[in-house]
Amino acid sequence: MYLHPGVEGFIGAHDICLPTPPHLLNQLPRADWSSKPDCKNKTCVQTLEGHAQNVSCVSFHPELPIIITGSEDGTVRIWHSSTYRLESTLNYGMERVWCVASLRGSNNVALGYDEGSIIVKLGREEPAMSMDANGKIIWAKHSEVQQANLKAMGDAEIKDGERLPLAVKDMGSCEIYPQTIQHNPNGRFVVVCGDGEYIIYTAMALRNKSFGSAQEFVWAHDSSEYAIRESNSVVKIFKNFKEKKSFKPDFGAEGIYGGFLLGVRSVNGLAFYDWENTELIRRIEIQPKHIFWSDSGELVCIATEESFFILKYLSEKVAAAQETHEGVTEDGIEDAFEVLGEIQEIVKTGLWVGDCFIYTSSVNRLNYYVGGEIVTIAHLDRTMYLLGYIPKDNRLYLGDKELNIVSYSLLVSVLEYQTAVMRRDFGMADKVLPTIPKEQRTRVAHFLEKQGFKQQALAVSTDPEHRFELALQLGELKIAYQLAVEAESEQKWKQLAELAISKCQFGLAQECLHHAQDYGGLLLLATASGNASMVNKLAEGAEKDGKNNVAFMSYFLQGKLDSCLELLIKTGRLPEALSLTNLVCIPRVVKLWRENLSKVNQKAAESLADPTEYENLFPGLKEAFVAEEYVKQSLADLRPAREYPLVTPNEERNLLEEAKGFEPSGIMSSQVKTEKLQLSIVCMFFFIGGALQNIVLDIPDRAERLDYSQASVVTLCLLCIKGNTVKAKSNLSACL
Repeated sequence: MYLHPGVEGFIGAHDICLPTPPHLLNQLPRADWSSKPDCKNKTCVQTLEGHAQNVSCVSFHPELPIIITGSEDGTVRIWHSSTYRLESTLNYGMERVWCVASLRGSNNVALGYDEGSIIVKLGREEPAMSMDANGKIIWAKHSEVQQANLKAMGDAEIKDGERLPLAVKDMGSCEIYPQTIQHNPNGRFVVVCGDGEYIIYTAMALRNKSFGSAQEFVWAHDSSEYAIRESNSVVKIFKNFKEKKSFKPDFGAEGIYGGFLLGVRSVNGLAFYDWENTELIRRIEIQPKHIFWSDSGELVCIATEESFFILKYLSEKVAAAQETHEGVTEDGIEDAFEVLGEIQEIVKTGLWVGDCFIYTSSVNRLNYYVGGEIVTIAHLDRTMYLLGYIPKDNRLYLGDKELNIVSYSLLVSVLEYQTAVMRRDFGMADKVLPTIPKEQRTRVAHFLEKQGFKQQALAVSTDPEHRFELALQLGELKIAYQLAVEAESEQKWKQLAELAISKCQFGLAQECLHHAQDYGGLLLLATASGNASMVNKLAEGAEKDGKNNVAFMSYFLQGKLDSCLELLIKTGRLPEALSLTNLVCIPRVVKLWRENLSKVNQKAAESLADPTEYENLFPGLKEAFVAEEYVKQSLADLRPAREYPLVTPNEERNLLEEAKGFEPSGIMSSQVKTEKLQLSIVCMFFFIGGALQNIVLDIPDRAERLDYSQASVVTLCLLCIKGNTVKAKSNLSACL
């Protein structure tokens, strides 16, 4: 037998007789308090009948006003501990029940059966707690109602997430066991619901103002109006504590929701009704868990088991449709609501501050949603329930099921600014902005950016990184340049260079690329703009900084093959260097390659042949170099880029044919060199010939018989000495 400590009972075959346990004596109706039984006399207070077989276990729940009984008939019955009314019967088909156990501080109950055990949750986890707009908090601890006032804390320092040291005041006992407590919108009254009944009290002194039977109770946006769900088919509306109207929703009423419109949940979905005339405004195919209206009545949050929706209520269109009856269907007014967004998060509790929806999620995060953006205020270490927001304190207050109150800072100026932006009231937003601390302005700037107001975000943000990104998006080159100078970031210079190029600011782009040391970008910019001096400067700078690929390409584009060759030799790329060299430099490169290769493979190094030494191994080598010299001289003068279409591509030319008959100036045989020397000597003898003929008196006839076509030095000298300048000139012309 499982009983409350200190309580004895009598278990019969099919029923149980219990005395009232000490901790529940004060929960008896006041009319019965004078006849409290004496536990010592073991007087039977009530007999609980209903089980079909033996009662095997009984337990008083330590938190809830219920008695749990188990029986060999396989059922668990839950009784109200004050009225002894049967509240519910549980049957999980696991044969006989043998034990019941409850966990203090929790609504979980463990049940033991023949075939196993099961844990069930009873009642509500959410505490019966409410706070008005002035910071007065009322909660129920069992049947006792208590109050705490945030103003009583004075100027005490409050830290985020820490329990507030509140002075608690007892207000008295409630005639029913409170399951929910809720202030009306102006905070003058508070309603307590439980046991299928409701009682409206004055918030100050807890005086009974009205009461009645109801399965649910909700306040309207008007503080003097409320509604009750009397049954699954009847909803009643009251104004000033008097019944105003009663109606039956078309598809029944499984739940009701208060606010700007009266919401009724049924198997068919959610229906919104007008509080004044109960006319259907709109029916939506959705099964809500909670509904939260903003103070203005323009926005509403509908929370489901998987996500929540933010809707805008279009009151003007509703009024127009009610007058003209246009756009009205059996599901109400089609244009009554506009969906602003759906967020895949589960809302536990929520409230509106302006156009900002603050909520606690199923993963214990305290967030707020505004304009499509979700901002996390805090990560909670346990399940907390929102109580309210005090604007003058800039603080948000929450409570847990142990009735502990905590607080988090949330600046009202930030919320007011975001609300003004959402309403497109930028005049008000500009007035509020100076009151926002600088450390919070970047958050506001991110919000503005998501709303599409990037120019305003750039003016508000204090984060250099964020401002730079906004400046790039807006094309603000001056601001971006200043931020890049301050940051001295290579990445920022590259980003700014891209923007400058897109804006055709090539001077700025070149400066940015130099700061970023982006030689590849500089090469692209120089070649695309046809800036030869920039390419030349880039080649020298890139070679100096070891950017060999860019340096080689820059030299190559300028036709400076000698510089390309030297760069390849300098970097040890000797095979590539050999492909660029001319006949004169081949021995040098081959020698360097042999020396380099010998360090790895001596035999391979010795196998390298010098084309100047082994011409037979390289057929057509001289013709190739002649063609190279021919092309080199033809490209000596740089042509403007506009003539590019007129130039025949090299792949379409036969360079060997074009070079036939061309005599390279830089490559000559030993015979050619000798003849050039001879001609030089002849030129000298033309000038001194007159003097020599006076000295030499006898000229051999042999000179007359020389083969002038040979143009030898001797022939020319003899002809000059003899004075036969005509024949000498003729031989000289032949030589030339």
